[in-house]
Amino acid sequence: MPVIGYLSGGSRDAAPQLFVWFQQGLADAGYVEGRNLAVEYRWADGQNDRLPELAADLARRKVALIVAIGTTAAQAAQAETTTIPILFLSAFDPVQLGTVVGFRREGGNATGVALHAAPLALKRLEFLRELAPGVKRMALLVNPTGLIGDIETRDIEAVTRAAGLNLLVLKAGTESDVTSAFAAAARQRTEALIVSSEAFFTRRRTQLVALAAQHDLPVVYPWREFVDAGGLMSYGPRLAEAFREIGRYGGRILKGAMPADLPIQAPRKFELVINLKTAKALDLTVSPLLMARADEVIE
Repeated sequence: MPVIGYLSGGSRDAAPQLFVWFQQGLADAGYVEGRNLAVEYRWADGQNDRLPELAADLARRKVALIVAIGTTAAQAAQAETTTIPILFLSAFDPVQLGTVVGFRREGGNATGVALHAAPLALKRLEFLRELAPGVKRMALLVNPTGLIGDIETRDIEAVTRAAGLNLLVLKAGTESDVTSAFAAAARQRTEALIVSSEAFFTRRRTQLVALAAQHDLPVVYPWREFVDAGGLMSYGPRLAEAFREIGRYGGRILKGAMPADLPIQAPRKFELVINLKTAKALDLTVSPLLMARADEVIE
């Protein structure tokens, strides 16, 4: 029975529905945990500094494959082994990170799904301004310990400066930091907020959605899972499809495929999801044009 390692900066309870999609992808390839596959799970529970140690443990166990969920987890796995196949799910460009040499490459032990979520921050800003056109004071919530925040900050700062908007960059790397960041946004009379696509915030989406409601703050998020939890609006790829694709790729590698022969997958579709109930609670009117552009409207 092959054994694979599953490395994540989050916890198993943080996104159970996404984990189910990963298992479904494995099943699509003919592998079911406990029947013809064993999985060694390593969860950092929100402490990214533990990822190198957890990755090293999986490498020592010589698992057949390491599935690395998140950009930081992918880097930790890549630093530990150049021989064990690595499957990553990253919101960032893996070539720029150095996780792989290139999208068309020879050799290497890593492949996976690159969501390219960081550049979409500008599109989220566009949708947010369309929903709340009078907004002048914006905020961007980033994780100072992550890899994506700097890129998103640079892009958003350039656009807001050109548009004559005031931008407040809020940094949060712990649960208490998130609460403090929303309090700071309120003190600065922030009128709208963009949440980074860092996995750290995805794991805390319930907390973020609750704080946004508490402060009556319009917030745009990177994934629909936030909107399903009561958030206002999201724009980005479907995480469920990405997790399922990772499972399918895992099955192909277990059957003998080499990571270097499997192209890095990119999202096939980006979706705009709007929660009308939340918009109404914030006294926001969704225009017919924006409604028509939405892929899904939650009432």
